[in-house]
Amino acid sequence: MNFKIPVQTYLKSKPETLVNFPFDNVSEVYKVKHKMFAILSESKAEVKAEDDSEPYWLNLKCDPDEALILRDIFPSIIPGYHMNKKHWNTIILDGSVPQGEIERMIDNSYMLVVSNMPQKDQASILVHL
Repeated sequence: MNFKIPVQTYLKSKPETLVNFPFDNVSEVYKVKHKMFAILSESKAEVKAEDDSEPYWLNLKCDPDEALILRDIFPSIIPGYHMNKKHWNTIILDGSVPQGEIERMIDNSYMLVVSNMPQKDQASILVHL
């Protein structure tokens, strides 16, 4: 099963989100007001999904304490691949993390980025939530 499509759809639904490909033509970088909150990319390891397909990886910004807790709960959540491991997690989209939990983590990543913006930028985004 392809877990990429629902994740892409949810990421793109966040207000003022833009997608670009600064690293290669397959790693999707999601930004709000030019600030990155997610990266969706092809698998970086020899890990298979439940249906034996190659899972995608999703990097999300995360509160450092919550990042550690999530890694303890879900084996498919690891320290951020090629990211600051204190502030980023990588979710291996292999079907083991419920979609609702992935969406909650996307929401948290998005809001962590928005909360560090100037108030006028925050206001233009929060009016859509």
